Amino acid sequence: MNDPTDSPAASGLTHFDAQGQAHMVDVGAKAETRRVARASGSIRMQPATLAAIAAGSAKKGDVLGIARIAAIQAAKRTSELVPLCHPLPLTHVQVEFTLDAAASAVHCTVQAETLGRTGVEMEALTAVQVGLLTVYDMVKAIDRGMVIDTIRVLEKHGGKSGSWTAP
Repeated sequence: MNDPTDSPAASGLTHFDAQGQAHMVDVGAKAETRRVARASGSIRMQPATLAAIAAGSAKKGDVLGIARIAAIQAAKRTSELVPLCHPLPLTHVQVEFTLDAAASAVHCTVQAETLGRTGVEMEALTAVQVGLLTVYDMVKAIDRGMVIDTIRVLEKHGGKSGSWTAP
């Protein structure tokens, strides 16, 4: 990395300085705007596991209710888990779970919102992950082979870069 144009900062990776050292991005000069991000993911399982979730018969209780609270809690604590993530004053977190019998899966979609200087993609992604991990934890006694996948940002709005929607 002797050539400054080869540095992570020069390539647009904002969490690195000109010397390639990790740092927290300075957002102090950025304008506060309404920021919204939506993320989603799924957990695939055996049909009997999905049926237990749908019937509310899992031994640990209301699987999706507990997972919803866990997802909201995760969104609020993202900066404690992701080292260079700014703590954000979230104004809204909405968590939706959908049961998909055809795919034998539970889909989770989270929308996170703030009025701030940086986006909320990490909060939405963290909430999806923890929501799905909680589903796994609640029914792992029935099905240890569940697979969590397709975690991704669906869209983001706000800030200097404007809006982005996944293709």
